[in-house]
Amino acid sequence: MPYTPGQLSDLAEIRDVVNRYAWALDTKDWALLDTCFAADAYLDYSSNPGGKEGPYSEIRGWLEHQLAAFVMLQHLMMNAEVQLDGDRATVRTMMANPMGARTKAGPPHVFYVGGRYDDEFVRTADGWRITRRVETLLWFEGSLPPELIRE
Repeated sequence: MPYTPGQLSDLAEIRDVVNRYAWALDTKDWALLDTCFAADAYLDYSSNPGGKEGPYSEIRGWLEHQLAAFVMLQHLMMNAEVQLDGDRATVRTMMANPMGARTKAGPPHVFYVGGRYDDEFVRTADGWRITRRVETLLWFEGSLPPELIRE
């Protein structure tokens, strides 16, 4: 189906938000992460070991605390499928995420996670924002370190 110029712009902007989310987490740029979500967004990371769900304002702090232990993060976002519906959109994105956590044993403890994000987006005065995100863990290779060091 052919897209209108406005739809092409919307698709590009939404995919930019998906990629910006990955960069924000991987660089621990929390102000950048704020540009991905609506203030009243709801996030569900409960399929992850030790995961949590709740309003963005609560989950942002939880992410910041949890990711402090990781010296290596690489959220690889792929196969984003966007369904536009006026000023709303649904998006599903596959991801693979190698992670390395600091431990007292020395070198980073590395493991790999794969999953998908199911998102609801809304167009705001500041651009497209995620209003609801559900992460579904699809595979896990390796193990969580028995002890994470957070600073």
